Amino acid sequence: MVLRKREDTEKMTISELKRYKLRMQILLYLYKEYPLSASSLCTKTHVSLPTARSVVEELIEEGAVRVAGIGDSKGGRRPILYSHAHDAYCIMAVEIGHYKAKALIFNSLNSELTSIVEYSTDIDDPNLEEKTQQVLEILSKEAGISSDKVIATGISMPGLIDTTNGINQTIKNPKLQNVKERLSSYMNMPVIIENDARMQALGEFVFGKAQKTKNALVLNWNWGLGLAMILNGQIYHGSNGSAGEFSHIRVSPSGKLCECGKQGCLQTIASARALIEMAHDYLNRGAVSQLTGLFQKDPSQITVDAIIACAKKGDELSILLLNELSKKLGWGLSILIQLYNPELIVLNGPLAQAQQYILVPIQQTINQYCLENIQNNVRIEISEMGEHSGLKGVAVMVFQRIFRDKSLETNSL
Repeated sequence: MVLRKREDTEKMTISELKRYKLRMQILLYLYKEYPLSASSLCTKTHVSLPTARSVVEELIEEGAVRVAGIGDSKGGRRPILYSHAHDAYCIMAVEIGHYKAKALIFNSLNSELTSIVEYSTDIDDPNLEEKTQQVLEILSKEAGISSDKVIATGISMPGLIDTTNGINQTIKNPKLQNVKERLSSYMNMPVIIENDARMQALGEFVFGKAQKTKNALVLNWNWGLGLAMILNGQIYHGSNGSAGEFSHIRVSPSGKLCECGKQGCLQTIASARALIEMAHDYLNRGAVSQLTGLFQKDPSQITVDAIIACAKKGDELSILLLNELSKKLGWGLSILIQLYNPELIVLNGPLAQAQQYILVPIQQTINQYCLENIQNNVRIEISEMGEHSGLKGVAVMVFQRIFRDKSLETNSL
């Protein structure tokens, strides 16, 4: 067994522990930068070439590493390149939203082994453990592997997340807040909990629009305004993991009541829910729109997707709604731009799919409220990863935690 539990590592001698730590370092580098040669690995891990080769050969024998090809010559013999074996490690990535969750299985080459499965749940669901286990079994069957082949589960969710202890402080029932403990005990595997916006940012940082950036903001524009910050090339958590609560900046002391219990939060005027509320208000006042015909029987069924679709067909009310909402978001973004001076803002989530109908008014509002020298430095772009960004971010986070050389606690991540 390549990965060991904490109690097993505590029984190791000093030399055995050093060897195990080196194996984890090599697995981590092969995850981050595959394929690599033995000479590259010895440089990165600061060991001799024979030692690096010896560990790689051990990992090959154990089925964790494979020969991935032959590299280019730099004047001598062409080097053998190594990577993770495609079937050595699998994890399940889960992204929980306000009303439903989605999940899939990845291997350590960042390949998706299954389709995305959606299921009804939320962060306050007392049956989250059972539902997550059921999804694991469904996905394992689709991937053609036994569920014990999945070595860990990563879960992203909205809320104030204590990542060290796996606690979501936003969950209403205090007995349900320790999500890590609940799920790891029930599923008998390591479970890691993170904030959903930060995982979307990590996905964009590794695979998407935010690659090669050092200072970027990633916004999930949905029922809330999930913000994550990449500052100096690192995902920023804040002092206790609560950084990025963009939704709950107070913009109007006498405004609407927010779900957080306070009045006038930005979320109440610039979210998907605010868009639908505006649509109802205009229609109730007799506004003419394609939405009237589509939802004549039940206006309460109006959706964000329907408003965007009508806007793209030229519906004036839908265009107006998106324009008004985007200006309010643009006002909030102008504050972030002044504070953090990012080079890039990536918009994701259902509202980002409106493309030019939201980009133009956002940019106009930023032009109005930001200093010229600062606003000229920032690009605003729509994510191309869509629903995959958060799940891919979760996969990266889990694998990096598993193979990191600091902890070795594969049963209590």
